[in-house]
Amino acid sequence: MLTTALHTLRTRWAAFTGSFVALSLGVALLAVSGLALAATLDAPDRKPERFAAAPVVVRGQDTLRVPTASGDRTQELARPRAVPGAVVARLQRLGTVVEDRSFPVRVRGGGHGPGELVGHPWSTAAFAPYRLDAGRAPRAADEVVVTGGWAAPGERVRTDRGTLRVVGTVPGRGFEDAVFFTDARAARLAPVGVQVAVDAEVSAVRKAVRDAVRDSVPGSAGVRVLAGDDRRYADADPDRDREALTGLNALFGTAGGVTAFVSVFVVASTFAFAVDRRRREFGLLRTAGATPGQLRRTVLAEALGVGVLASAAGCVLGAYAAPHLAARVVEEGLAPAWFAIDDHTWPYHAAFWTGLVVALCGATAAAWRAGRTGPVEALREASVDTRAMTRGRWVCGAGLLLTALVTLVLALADDPGDLLHRKTYVSRPMPLIAAAALLAPVVVRPTARLLTWLPARLPGATGLLARENTVAGVRRTAAVAAPVLVTVALTGSLLGAVATLEGAEAAEVRERTAAAFVVTAPSGAGFDAATVDRLRAVPGARLSPTSSSAVYVLEDGVALIRSDARAVAAPERLTATTRLPLAAGKVSDLDDHSIIVNEEWEEHTVGRRVRVWLGDGTLKTLRIAAVMHTGTGDNGVYVTAANAAGAPVDRVDVALADGADADTVAAGLRGAVASAGGRVASGDDWAEAASAESGGTTRTGLFLVLGIALLYTGISVVNTMLTATSDRVRDLTVLRLTGATDAQVLRLLAVESLTVAAVGTLLGLLVAGLDLAGMGAALHLLAVPATPVVPWPAVAATAAACAALTVTASLTSAILLVHRRAVVRE
Repeated sequence: MLTTALHTLRTRWAAFTGSFVALSLGVALLAVSGLALAATLDAPDRKPERFAAAPVVVRGQDTLRVPTASGDRTQELARPRAVPGAVVARLQRLGTVVEDRSFPVRVRGGGHGPGELVGHPWSTAAFAPYRLDAGRAPRAADEVVVTGGWAAPGERVRTDRGTLRVVGTVPGRGFEDAVFFTDARAARLAPVGVQVAVDAEVSAVRKAVRDAVRDSVPGSAGVRVLAGDDRRYADADPDRDREALTGLNALFGTAGGVTAFVSVFVVASTFAFAVDRRRREFGLLRTAGATPGQLRRTVLAEALGVGVLASAAGCVLGAYAAPHLAARVVEEGLAPAWFAIDDHTWPYHAAFWTGLVVALCGATAAAWRAGRTGPVEALREASVDTRAMTRGRWVCGAGLLLTALVTLVLALADDPGDLLHRKTYVSRPMPLIAAAALLAPVVVRPTARLLTWLPARLPGATGLLARENTVAGVRRTAAVAAPVLVTVALTGSLLGAVATLEGAEAAEVRERTAAAFVVTAPSGAGFDAATVDRLRAVPGARLSPTSSSAVYVLEDGVALIRSDARAVAAPERLTATTRLPLAAGKVSDLDDHSIIVNEEWEEHTVGRRVRVWLGDGTLKTLRIAAVMHTGTGDNGVYVTAANAAGAPVDRVDVALADGADADTVAAGLRGAVASAGGRVASGDDWAEAASAESGGTTRTGLFLVLGIALLYTGISVVNTMLTATSDRVRDLTVLRLTGATDAQVLRLLAVESLTVAAVGTLLGLLVAGLDLAGMGAALHLLAVPATPVVPWPAVAATAAACAALTVTASLTSAILLVHRRAVVRE
């Protein structure tokens, strides 16, 4: 049987081309994903940047640590604490202590400099180190030193911190665009600093901090001493590499999972169709004495041969493509600048053996069907498929469909919010797609008859022949429609899920916003007291200032959960500008001893008390004043400003007083925040801008998945069409004998191809509709005012591309056949 299998691969190579290409590309992508994952596992620790030349940095408490029965649980504090003054005094006995401060600075008036700058005291410049290459150090409040060459000494720059005079420049170091003020001016702009640089021995500094903890100096327990590579934790966003690599892993993991799924799908479809076309051949082998087991082993040996060759080719292709892909993701900003592919061998082993397993799994069902071929099949001569649905296909298709529906119902009953997570909405359509593909022959005939009802009644025989050929060749139609189904279903489900979630989040924001205007501070900054007072002085404006913070709660005794919080300065005015989606309680009951939570919390009963840690790590017990619906997960919690100490006002919702003119109030608000760089927007405009969109990595991952699906669709369609059309030489020749011209034969094939593509598109839309209906039901249960969104432009473009591939493959494979002599070959 091995000899027979090798001979079949040699003589029927065209029938296996699709499986070979699909497996090669799948193994290549798996190898690339594995190499990328290996590169992220070997990620180097980021070196210190701003404090690379500082002997030691002492940082205030920035981590909440809660002991539990399963060990300590930690979370990064939303509002890190400053180093206690008593600790600073002890450090000053050891050497020079420089307090660090950081704050945003923005160039105004269309200046030629970077739009986003960060301000620091000049005394911290030496710790990077920065060295003057022109000018001098700042001495007056309006004097600054800038990095890079965008401004020269003597120039004046308009910023949200006033008009500044550049007196010196330092070479940029690549990790920030800095502006250095005098220490006194920096202290006024950023009164609170969370870390200090100490010019002393590390051991002496550690001892001083330990002594402060031993002496119970208030606030000293969480102080950290950073030396060596640990000084990177004093830089802004030290974990940005880890976050980028986590997103990169999700990107390649999703792509790899879909690749494996679609590869099995294409291989199974290709082998199943090939086995069906070879019934007479297998019948002859059975007549010659071959056993069912030998036929099964023959098909599996063919799959093994294809798998070995394709896996080897895929590993070679992956080795070539991985470095180029790594360079591209760095260029797109999806990975750190240092990201590169290393020399690892295990990704190749994993990809190679996965390719073999995929090939064998895809051919298993076809091998079993081949073994059931009887000797009488050698005498069979029929173009009509009489038994397209086997018992195994019924069982598997119905089982997958039932599994998908039951798990959906269970998810809606237990945790509907889980359906909104990316991992869930990416993986959930797969069982539905597989079920639809397996059960496709059941609906091919009625669907094809419906789609061709009108063409069959038009003058001429093209429509009628297209209908009958499509209905008669159920297996051929299902085999070609299956990859179209996959692509359309993935497009509708994945892009529809993202669009639905974005629409739901936008609807939530619009529903919550009752303010006429929303005033926001520049990103990463807040309004000072003087700016808030100017806003309060605007005639006709009723203000509700709020701050960004967080609270932490220990659930189930082991999980420390962070919830984003809005700190309300005036609770009595909150209802005038915000409509909270309350499930219980009243907003008016919010005070300094209470909190508004959402249904996602373990404890969410109005009147009950809950122990929480505030944004600065302070432990408090607060009464639950009201409970909000969970929504899409962005409702967060609400506290008063007293429970968010140190959090600056970063948003001011404004309602209009009775009789106030909106344009006049808007002009007053803009004037009040002009010097602070604030932005004034109407409530509707702010809600639209605040609607969160999918991250860059998520969208890139989805388009990568859809690109893979469309590529596999092309491979499968071309392979199936080549096989199917070559088997129809006699049919096409008979048509020519009866007087059909070449153009008429090609037109008939084109109409058949369009019909098959339409069948796959309709089935794909059905799957996408079921999937999005589940998400819509979840949103309804979560009390989100949104409906499922079908991405019609993307679906139409995908369907058009699939139709073009199908027609092109059909006509290309037939173009030579119609030019053969009109002689029937018996």
